[in-house]
Amino acid sequence: MRLWMVLAVIFTVCNSWAQKDDDNTIVFSPHWTAQAQYAGYYVAEAKGFYREAGIKVKIQHPAASQSAMSMLLSKQVQVTMMQLTQALAVVDNGTPLVNILQTSMNSALMIVSARGKDPLKQKGKRVGIWNVNSGITAQCMCNREHLNYQWIYFAQNINLFLAGVLDAMVVMSYNEYYQLMQAGIELDEKNVYRFCEHNYNVQQDGVYMTRQYYENHKEQARRFAKASRKGWEWTAQHPEEALDIVMQYVGKEHVATNRVMQRLMLEEILRQQVDRESKKREFRLRPDMVKLASQLMLESNLLRREVTYKELSTF
Repeated sequence: MRLWMVLAVIFTVCNSWAQKDDDNTIVFSPHWTAQAQYAGYYVAEAKGFYREAGIKVKIQHPAASQSAMSMLLSKQVQVTMMQLTQALAVVDNGTPLVNILQTSMNSALMIVSARGKDPLKQKGKRVGIWNVNSGITAQCMCNREHLNYQWIYFAQNINLFLAGVLDAMVVMSYNEYYQLMQAGIELDEKNVYRFCEHNYNVQQDGVYMTRQYYENHKEQARRFAKASRKGWEWTAQHPEEALDIVMQYVGKEHVATNRVMQRLMLEEILRQQVDRESKKREFRLRPDMVKLASQLMLESNLLRREVTYKELSTF
């Protein structure tokens, strides 16, 4: 009887420790495969910034068959990355979210036309766009400018554009844009439309968790955000060393890329983190950007109601 009681006490204590350990562990999912777009988080893990903050973080990239967003909604992960427009759509669909860290201060979206033509003169033409929600702002721009693009959806890469199937393509300034340049496509102000230089400059990459999880883990969320920001600040000061860490993740995940491409990506990601007005790396969600994104999506019937900054804020 005494032995049973002793074992029961040991089990209770161990179970308590296990629960405590689980409470300090965050599973974080970027929204794509390993690449320099996520350098700050890799650095925070590799340099021990998360450990110093008193939290355990597991970085889990999404599988091809399941998006990071679906993993968050199904509670397989606690934290993920989303573009602002994606977050607004999720909230509008009934899942409250909280932005705990904003890394992108500007839009990296671009439209590149084939054969040197102006994207705004490609009315009714075939334009490639990802088959996920990354191109929401592009769809809103198309509607507002009455371009009537024929959207051709694809999963990744630039093959359809190179094959001449597309008249234009929505790209990210840190990714497909450089892939096209490496493929020998001439890109200049004649055939490139940069959203950040017009009235469509909507912030993109941010770190989100459900409001329910946040309300129960506020200190954990604060520590994760602070350590992640430290990772990005370190990356900005030591880009080559950060790139070494990125390439380790790339190799581990068997991603087909090269250091030159990842260096270009990292340089552009860091540039997009600097606010165009303040010229500083602010790491904050801007209320005016939330309002602009909501307005654009409402105009295009991509939201049923306005989603406000307050709904996404931790304040």
